[in-house]
Amino acid sequence: MVLTACMAAVTSTHAQETYPTKPVRLVVASSPGGGTDTTARILSPKLTELLGQQVVVENRPGAATMIGSEHVVRSLPDGYTLLIAPSPLVIIPSLYRKMRFDPIKDLAPVSKLIVIPQILVAHPSLPAKTLKELMALARAKPGQLDYGAGAYGGHGHMSMALLLTMTGLNINFVPYRSGSAGVVETLSGEVPIMMGNVLSLLPHVRAGKLRAYGVSSLKRTAALAEFPTIAEAGVPGYDSSQWFGVLAPANTPRDIVARLHRELVRVLNDTEIKKRFGVDGGEPDASASPEAFGVFLRADLAKWARVVKEAGIKQQ
Repeated sequence: MVLTACMAAVTSTHAQETYPTKPVRLVVASSPGGGTDTTARILSPKLTELLGQQVVVENRPGAATMIGSEHVVRSLPDGYTLLIAPSPLVIIPSLYRKMRFDPIKDLAPVSKLIVIPQILVAHPSLPAKTLKELMALARAKPGQLDYGAGAYGGHGHMSMALLLTMTGLNINFVPYRSGSAGVVETLSGEVPIMMGNVLSLLPHVRAGKLRAYGVSSLKRTAALAEFPTIAEAGVPGYDSSQWFGVLAPANTPRDIVARLHRELVRVLNDTEIKKRFGVDGGEPDASASPEAFGVFLRADLAKWARVVKEAGIKQQ
């Protein structure tokens, strides 16, 4: 037993010292241009530098992020195929009857990356300049207004579901394959209202192409100080921020997970990275450890299961 333990220790140390020896794929389970994709492309150059191997961003969209996520779940647990996931990773189990993987059991948490508020916006042609005016318009036209978000069960969808539950409003949900597709439709005015993350929407708000009603975090962030929170604008107590994190296939060696966690923390502490995320309202929020990220994931899964039940959202 002593010999076996010693050999395991040597093997573990060797894996940590040699990893990685080839490019690492960072899988984005959505289309290019969305918040997850933007986050991945901000992080990948610095992570490439720290790992000493190219970190390649690979988009695998479809089925409410399940196609890309399952691809990672089924990949070899060797640290060369990673998932950068948004918070819907722990929302979709409450929404879909036929999940082919368990995000808690089948993925190894590495670290949370950033927290980003959602932002509620509309095309400027909509005759409502504030959130209170929007709510009044929705009450005057129940079921006649539409809002877009990313895929069914995405954080934009769930943030809006929480808002509608808290206000009793009736606004129709128009799902898209990705948040970026929803942005295109909102910019055209085809679907006038959208809830999405600030990385995707804030540039259009600042360019005057969209009107912002409020951000979803409970408190204002420094980068978004000019915008009220939804709680301030008319829905007291409202709070729904999106997060992004990195996970590996279950059974990835602990030393490799620890190395990835350590380098991601270094990336998120980089001054330029902080500044880049801060411009668009994102706040770096690395987990203290992979285990701490796992605890967070389980708590968030339980939270959104309650929201799905309270909102009466049907499973698909």
